[in-house]
Amino acid sequence: MKKILTAAFAALLLAGCVKSPLVGGLYTDVKDGLAVTGNAGSSKVGTAEAKGYVGIIAVGDASIQTAAREAGITRIHHVDYQAKSYAGFYTTYTVIVYGD
Repeated sequence: MKKILTAAFAALLLAGCVKSPLVGGLYTDVKDGLAVTGNAGSSKVGTAEAKGYVGIIAVGDASIQTAAREAGITRIHHVDYQAKSYAGFYTTYTVIVYGD
């Protein structure tokens, strides 16, 4: 019984992991680049976010299109993302778009 509970707990933690090249077991806070274009300038910044709860529920729109629209960006310069996880119980994935 103890092995089953341990396996279930491990599966729950792993299910709450965020997209990141580095994932901490208790805490993750990673920012990385997604894309770069040939467009010059980045005077505006837009964000879009998705959230996950206990590795069971995930909601939100973390698309590049939503982040660009939020800031009125029509020419994207580059895109970053930030992934956070608190022991897999609460996770966030934020797309950050820079451009004009």
